[in-house]
Amino acid sequence: MSRIASVFAALKGRRAALIPFITGGDPVLSATVPLMQALVDAGADAIEVGLPFSDPMADGAVIQMGHQRALANGCTTRAVLAMVAEFRKRDARTPVILMGYVNPVETMGYEAFAEAAGAAGVDGVILVDLPPEEAGEWRAAAQTHGVDTIFLLAPTSDRMRIAKIAEAARGFLYYVALMGVTGAGHLKVQDVETKLTEVRAVTGLPVGVGFGIRDAESAARLARFADAVIVGSAIVDKIANAANAEEAIKDAGAFVRELRGAIPARGDLRS
Repeated sequence: MSRIASVFAALKGRRAALIPFITGGDPVLSATVPLMQALVDAGADAIEVGLPFSDPMADGAVIQMGHQRALANGCTTRAVLAMVAEFRKRDARTPVILMGYVNPVETMGYEAFAEAAGAAGVDGVILVDLPPEEAGEWRAAAQTHGVDTIFLLAPTSDRMRIAKIAEAARGFLYYVALMGVTGAGHLKVQDVETKLTEVRAVTGLPVGVGFGIRDAESAARLARFADAVIVGSAIVDKIANAANAEEAIKDAGAFVRELRGAIPARGDLRS
């Protein structure tokens, strides 16, 4: 069983998983591995690490600035893979999911990237701008090297589209809780709950919810019915506003600890 599957199996019926996001190489290259370790210590069940890219079109201003800082620091796709490998020396249990855009992966080559990701200890990859219809080559390479391909679901996805995406996905599905870029808009929890009921009618994959979860209150509300809550912009904002890397690690850890403390225990709502 993969690390991702193991986490969801262990938490089923107990509580939602907490998956924080950081951008690799932000605020400085040397901070990423300590940040990952701090997030796990604070209660993260899995970690998303962003692959820095010059045109992160699905991300709002906060995460875009994180990409810019990372690129200015000289962070590359291979550097992030090296960071994951370093993290794995101390943590063999926590799933690590890379989130990024297809261009850097295509540049490296699907097979080469999948092989390097699997060797580094990456468990899943989200390529925001790679739809399942165009993902056959990547999915085959990823599966060969034990890496789950995780796809996004939009609020506008109809049942046929949900089924198509779910058939191509592994690990879990990432439901985008609101229209627009990361960190934007007002989260309508009831609408998300209704949509997840529709999603679960066509797939047994776990469903994580992200985009728009800004604080412990919103995380707790979504955790009543989501299999995972995914928090990105709010954490990257803490990092951006810290005085230095040490403070960034401390502040991000404290915020994730607050989020984890707000996630309630619950019965399996689908049983």
